[in-house]
Amino acid sequence: MKRWLKAVILAYLSLLFFGSFFAVGLLWVGAFDSTLPFISEIKLFLYYFFAGAIGGSLRHLYMFCSHYMKGNLNDYKDWIMYIFYPIFATGTAVIAVTLIESGILLVEFTSIQDGPYAQIGISFFIGFGFNRFLNKLNSISTNFFKTNSNKNNIETENEKKE
Repeated sequence: MKRWLKAVILAYLSLLFFGSFFAVGLLWVGAFDSTLPFISEIKLFLYYFFAGAIGGSLRHLYMFCSHYMKGNLNDYKDWIMYIFYPIFATGTAVIAVTLIESGILLVEFTSIQDGPYAQIGISFFIGFGFNRFLNKLNSISTNFFKTNSNKNNIETENEKKE
């Protein structure tokens, strides 16, 4: 990977990481409430979004730096992962909290009057472990949308193993 591409990726991930903290801070103090009144209606989703961005960018900053230190940044396909995975993690974090709060995924949050800290924390974890969460989500959706013919095939395979 060329030196300029490494610098661009490092700058991008750093900007995403620190910029997300800055954006959360601006949301927290209500900096956008008077200029953009609709922000107050989607503020919770923005917290989840930026928490996912912080988690995704932190993980990929770590991966980038550790691969750089080991001299393993030779594959040009890696830049796609460093650029797009943190972006994917942001939306995935919002959807994950929505799935949990809807009752589809069973995680119970304790109620805190000051704010949705547990949901924001889960959004961070989803962002950080985005690909692992997608693997679990894929497994859940495979079981959830399993047809009768698939169930019969699995039962037949299990009977053959016994």
